Amino acid sequence: MTPNIPYFNTINEFLTAIQSRHRTVNDTLFCLRLEDTFPHTVDVMPPFRKGFYFISLITDPGATQIGYDTTQIGNLTAFLVFQAPGQIYSWHRDRTAKGYLIYFRKECFSFFRPDFDEEFPFFNILHTNFFPIRQDHYHTFAPLLDEVFAAYQRFPQPHQPPVAALKLLAVLYQFKTFVADLNQYEQRFVTPEQRLFRRYIQLINNYYLDKRTVEEYADLLNVTPHYLSESVKTITRQNALHFINQKLLHEAQVLLRYTPNDIAEVAYQLNFSDPANFGRFFKKHTQKTPLAYRREGT
Repeated sequence: MTPNIPYFNTINEFLTAIQSRHRTVNDTLFCLRLEDTFPHTVDVMPPFRKGFYFISLITDPGATQIGYDTTQIGNLTAFLVFQAPGQIYSWHRDRTAKGYLIYFRKECFSFFRPDFDEEFPFFNILHTNFFPIRQDHYHTFAPLLDEVFAAYQRFPQPHQPPVAALKLLAVLYQFKTFVADLNQYEQRFVTPEQRLFRRYIQLINNYYLDKRTVEEYADLLNVTPHYLSESVKTITRQNALHFINQKLLHEAQVLLRYTPNDIAEVAYQLNFSDPANFGRFFKKHTQKTPLAYRREGT
């Protein structure tokens, strides 16, 4: 059964779904400070896709979790996220978080001649790029985004001049240099097995609702299932299937704990064939039924 994953083609469709009081009449570029989204937006958003690009630069994230990795992301000072259209995403936000959210379409750079995706490869069509960063990195980028926001707010929509887009383009080139430096530093110390494991985790994050076997991911990675399994075990001492299951389990726990969806709906959202199959999976990995886990959090 194919899960009913919401797809938001326009920015306003997305803003409506998260119960935001904000709307835009210009669907090519929308800038919003995270602290301005509270208390009106939902704190938990189950898996969804959207038809536009997304950047966030966040500090003081507290217990914020995003659907990026197979384990909970915590103890972060700040982080930077790049996401291309069509990818699966989810979140559980802590209201202490502050920062910048930018949603845009390539059309806002109509004056830009190079191929956008080739020029800025951190908008990867296969996965979300998530970078934990230091506070000094945050304070380097924040003033640059302040300029984008100031230009964005200076003129009424929809007659938005290209000033904000030009300033955003300049920031994207700053990000490109930053990401390239990070990758170059990592390449000096990362083994082939570690690179493969990272790619494996990234693919799980994007395809966990549709692909549940190591063989399917090995095919995407152009390696044999045996090589993938041995590489993952070398790096983590866990078998490769563990990370697929942990991603599903984490999403199930978030949906059970933070949404009012009934257990059958959670099962179908996560693409289980039926609630009974979901219940067996959940109990196997937590020693608790979904209902018992939900009641613990009330």
